Parts: sequence; C-alpha cells; structure tokens
Amino acid sequence: MNFARGSVVLVAYPNSDLKTFKKRPALIVQSSRVKTELAQVVVALITSNLSRTGETRVRVDQHSAAGKSMRLLADSVIVCDVLQTVATLAALKVIGSCPVMDKVDSALRATLDL
Repeated sequence: MNFARGSVVLVAYPNSDLKTFKKRPALIVQSSRVKTELAQVVVALITSNLSRTGETRVRVDQHSAAGKSMRLLADSVIVCDVLQTVATLAALKVIGSCPVMDKVDSALRATLDL
C-alpha cells in the first residue's frame, strides 16, 4: 500500500504483552519523496487525550472541517513530539487526510529544533 504524507491511517499498536494490539489513528509525516526501499513509514501519534498541549502538538476538533477530513471519532491532538517508524503492514488502512499540515509542520520544526 502506498502512503502519502498527510494521510491519516489506522495503525495496529501493540499492547505491552506484544501479543495483542489496538487500532489507533496516526498521521503520516514522512515525505512522500523518501524512497528507503524499506517497508516502513514515519508517523505522528494522534490521541484523544486533550491534556497533551504545547507548541509541538496540534489540536483538531472532531466536528471541524479538519476533523471531518481526518475522520476523527473524537476531539484529538496530533502529537508531533512522539514520532514512530512503523512497518507498513501495521498501517491497516488510510481513513482520511490532514488539511492542517502547515500547523503540523510548525510543530515538527519545534520538535526537531529546525
């Protein structure tokens, strides 16, 4: 499956027992131009824990235009200071797209001190 930067995907995140998992949304932040020949992609976690705030995080309300485009099930925060490389097999499907990548880019610059 090809993934584009800005796609919102459901990812199978393992539980602590490493045998079971939960499906959680994540935002693909890796450039679509990067060709690593590895079956993996860099994502930012999306959480419904609204207490996670700051310049490295982007809030998206479920009923906003962005929330609808991202197909969020709750008011959420894109956590740009928690980046993960996940196997493309763990990205189960694309569920939406993020129209606020300018805010995400700003949060990523703060995270990476760019």
